[in-house]
Amino acid sequence: MILEEKFTLSNGVEIPKLGLGTWFISNEDVVQAVKDAAKTGYRHIDTAQAYQNEGGVGEGIRACGVSREEMFVTSKLAAEVKTYDEAVASIEQSLKTLGLDYIDLMIIHSPKPWAKFLENDPFFEGNREAWRALEEAYKAGKLRAIGLSNFEQADIDNILESCSVKPMVNQILTHISNTPKELIQYTQDKGILVEAYSPIGHGELLKNQEIAAVAEKYSISVPQLGIRYCLQLDLLPIPKTANSAHMKSNAEVDFVISEEDMEFLKNMEQIEHYGEASMFPVYAGK
Repeated sequence: MILEEKFTLSNGVEIPKLGLGTWFISNEDVVQAVKDAAKTGYRHIDTAQAYQNEGGVGEGIRACGVSREEMFVTSKLAAEVKTYDEAVASIEQSLKTLGLDYIDLMIIHSPKPWAKFLENDPFFEGNREAWRALEEAYKAGKLRAIGLSNFEQADIDNILESCSVKPMVNQILTHISNTPKELIQYTQDKGILVEAYSPIGHGELLKNQEIAAVAEKYSISVPQLGIRYCLQLDLLPIPKTANSAHMKSNAEVDFVISEEDMEFLKNMEQIEHYGEASMFPVYAGK
């Protein structure tokens, strides 16, 4: 049962192999989503300052009937936070908003502020500053693990060259038809776990007939195929849903995709458009 399996991060902390994403779930609705997820067996909830639902996630964690120690909570430092002082304040604010004594994993949401995501400035110094604040909070026991999101090779190297604590995670956009193999390999070679957000391609995989045909072959749904695909690449998928039936089916992935089908899925033509999500820079292409 995938909900009982865990990866071990480079610092020895265990992280459940399947997470629940909460992007675009309102602060009110996310309370019930977290409770439903915990009831289904999820122990890993992923939020962010930018989602504006940390308060609801914290409330759901406290009300879900599962002990705090069993729940793994991730939040993300806003992409715009690129000074040490801002980062220190932001980490404290997340702890306060979540209403938790510690956060299991805190990551830098993006190497660049969203408004400048497609520009050339790499914000190397700002990321080192934000990372220093994460390291201090980690050493103080406020965070159990720290990591990155949307970081490319040069961004990762910038942190590795200056850090006293290595990143434990890099969360990147990965799904069937969009598998950044070199970045995944590079990250894993550095001992950093890769988490896959939007493992169902923000719903776009559901429209693809070739993918549907592979899913049909295994008598499963397209989301199940997408989640299993990530797991077989040793990635940690974080499908987002507020629907309790979807939560349940997303966790029913105890099947194996054949090597032949994995190769086919790995080399599929990339999705060019992500519907309404295309307005967000990570889905806009470069």
